[in-house]
Amino acid sequence: MKNVTIYTTPTCHFCHGAKEFFKEHNVTYTEKDVSSDIAARTEMVEKSGQMGVPLIDIEGKLIIGFDESALRKELQIA
Repeated sequence: MKNVTIYTTPTCHFCHGAKEFFKEHNVTYTEKDVSSDIAARTEMVEKSGQMGVPLIDIEGKLIIGFDESALRKELQIA
């Protein structure tokens, strides 16, 4: 399984959708709440150059937003 990190906020609808997608497909991930974790927020902005969530980092491949087709491709989910 690939190393997956998702940068989120508690009120983000698309963040919840991405986490549900991960749950449905048994994808283990690390969640970083950028609304309360300033270090995670700084890390996210340094990686992506923006404040938009979710930001999903799959072993260095960044996916901005909940893009199911990109997630399926990167995680090799049919």
